[in-house]
Amino acid sequence: MKLVIVPTPIGNLEDMTMRGISTLKSVDLILAEDTRTSAKLLKYFDISTPMKSYHMHNEHKILKGIIEKLKSGLQIALISDAGTPAISDPGFLLVRACVAEGIALECLPGATAFVPALVNSGLPNDRFVFEGFLPLKKGRQTRLKLLANEPRTTVLYVSPHKLQKTLQDIALYFGPERRISISRELSKVYEETRRGSVQSILEHYTKHPAKGEIVVVISAASEA
Repeated sequence: MKLVIVPTPIGNLEDMTMRGISTLKSVDLILAEDTRTSAKLLKYFDISTPMKSYHMHNEHKILKGIIEKLKSGLQIALISDAGTPAISDPGFLLVRACVAEGIALECLPGATAFVPALVNSGLPNDRFVFEGFLPLKKGRQTRLKLLANEPRTTVLYVSPHKLQKTLQDIALYFGPERRISISRELSKVYEETRRGSVQSILEHYTKHPAKGEIVVVISAASEA
């Protein structure tokens, strides 16, 4: 019995590792965040392994059943729509349950969006803090105030329809001149990284609304 965490490409399907492909072909079952999205990946690499939905809306409900399948001897792989499962995607609850039950666990190395965005930013990356998605309401102001004084580079994930509001919040709490970098559509045809002050980036995306998933990298307080 074993659960294998398999990262999937964040855009370009050619970024899938050979080990990831062979793992998905060899396991008994694949848990996928969205089976429709993952079906495209499986078809591309001629993978016929059965899939089952595992996402934030059903993970609590089906967790016990998955653990039972693993205990019965099945080999199961967990994938998300893009990137590494459990990094701002479902997966933590299942990993924790496997650790508690003594079930073998393996996480393959592979794609995750914040690493290329951090490297592309040109900001110091020897020490950084990954915050994922900011709280939508409760705790958002408190979190922003704390991050404004963070001595390390800060990395955030932002949905495109929340980018303008997030940049406004960063300008308010970090200051309009704080240096940031915005990466979007990483590894895809229209990949873009834009660097500058919060104010200049906000002005650009106010005139040109962004599309695609976005990574925001913010300079440290010590660099302000």
